[in-house]
Amino acid sequence: MGHVIGIDLGTTNSVAATVRNFKVEVVPDPQGRRLHPSVVSFPPDGSILVGHSAKQRRIVDPLNTIYSAKRFIGQSVRSPLVQLALTGVPYQLEEGPNEQAIITVHGQRRTVPEISALVLAYLKQCSERFLGGAVDRAVITVPANFNDAQRQATKLAGEIAGLKVMRILNEPTAAALAYGFGKALDRRIAVFDFGGGTFDVTVLQVRDRIFEVLATGGDSFLGGDDLDRALLDHLLANFNETHRLDARSSPEAIARLVIAAEQIKCQLSIHELVEGEITGIQVSPARPPLSLPFRITRATFESLVSPFVERAMTVTEQVVFAASLSVDDIHDIICVGGTTRVPLVQRRLAALFRKEPIVKINPDEVIAYGAAIQAGSLTDGAVDPAKFYSLLLDVTPRALGIGVAGGYAEVIIEKNAPIPIEQTRVFTTSRDNQTEVEIQCCQGESRRFGENAPLGKLTLSGLPAARRGDVQIEVTFQIDTDGILNVRARDQATGQAQQAAMTVVGAPDKPAQPADEPSPAGAAPAPAWGSAPRSPT
Repeated sequence: MGHVIGIDLGTTNSVAATVRNFKVEVVPDPQGRRLHPSVVSFPPDGSILVGHSAKQRRIVDPLNTIYSAKRFIGQSVRSPLVQLALTGVPYQLEEGPNEQAIITVHGQRRTVPEISALVLAYLKQCSERFLGGAVDRAVITVPANFNDAQRQATKLAGEIAGLKVMRILNEPTAAALAYGFGKALDRRIAVFDFGGGTFDVTVLQVRDRIFEVLATGGDSFLGGDDLDRALLDHLLANFNETHRLDARSSPEAIARLVIAAEQIKCQLSIHELVEGEITGIQVSPARPPLSLPFRITRATFESLVSPFVERAMTVTEQVVFAASLSVDDIHDIICVGGTTRVPLVQRRLAALFRKEPIVKINPDEVIAYGAAIQAGSLTDGAVDPAKFYSLLLDVTPRALGIGVAGGYAEVIIEKNAPIPIEQTRVFTTSRDNQTEVEIQCCQGESRRFGENAPLGKLTLSGLPAARRGDVQIEVTFQIDTDGILNVRARDQATGQAQQAAMTVVGAPDKPAQPADEPSPAGAAPAPAWGSAPRSPT
């Protein structure tokens, strides 16, 4: 049996860690770098580059260099937030089966899990080189706010990469494990995870090796990419004012300015003022490359990004309230993710909790560290599971329910319910001689179905013909330890389960090719989610 690793599959960067000689070690690349860019590039010669070598091609080949793919994994391409995120990337993305995002490079269509699988396969290769043996299992982390389709797609990416995914672990829980494991703590902590593309906050009670999540929440479209986009818009406006040209239609210009925005953001976390000149901005092949002088203060940057930071603070307050606590009840605030390096974020956290957040932990590596500890507790052989044992008691981040008559939603599993969990509700047919029902599933707390996020639909066929309301249907939602939803339905009259197929919005419709043998996704059938919610009642 091969080695096992923990993986933080990030929007901007990814990290792998492993347990060796009873210690957690972060996996480097051949050059010794421990932070691996989540970037995949497809040069014209047919090769595939991943990591730092791929990141270098973002400017020279923006249409065929894929980054921030995590923002699109398991997402409906029709989502307004996905459409907004697309304004900041130059590569081509279109709708595929089940409304999932399909990325086209050199005329080949690839699913987002296939792209993520290439990053995971690269981390697997780095780990095998580092450990001197095969790696075949992994614990992979995801944002706590990831829905069912996103978790399924992430697990599929691991399988495509040749990894048995032992567990899908929430990122804040992994960070808490890294922070508190082996310290015999008895404290309430808040993990503030502000990464490149997603934001999560989780409140936990830690008692020695028991890590109990009290409440969690987040925003799958809030992260450092949004701060970059705010700076990008500022730079584009200055470019337009300077040259009387709109650079938005040029992928090459956008790629150069996005990279500049990222670098300026990082520098403004250290310095009060950053100034210089961005060169080589190619707006049109008919024009010579242009340059853009800039002078940006930290105060200007903070005014641009303040709305995003305030969104994170609002979610944080809501999660503390959901845990039935006050900010004074929280002992430690743990900063995770590169965006927590922004001084405005740290100041706002200190003001909210009336104490300084803990920033001494490496925010880039702590999640992978926790994933490696969890992997060590689930394995056997070279690692002693008892030494790394911990009990993780997690919760579901959003309420889950189905559409009912009148456009309303019926909650089946409440928000912040402990997982694993199984809940059942009974519904009836809504018309005479109805032999099939279509049950629309959603995630969210609104009483209105349309105001929640659609998860998919469950089609239950073969019902006995009877009068309206006479046929009773049990609908069961079950969430496993990975946070993945399983839905089943049963006809109470027969006492037997009927054939039911769940079509999940944004999820891949079938297994993909292994990561080392990528192939076109093929023609896309009609989207699965196309009709208004219909009640099973």
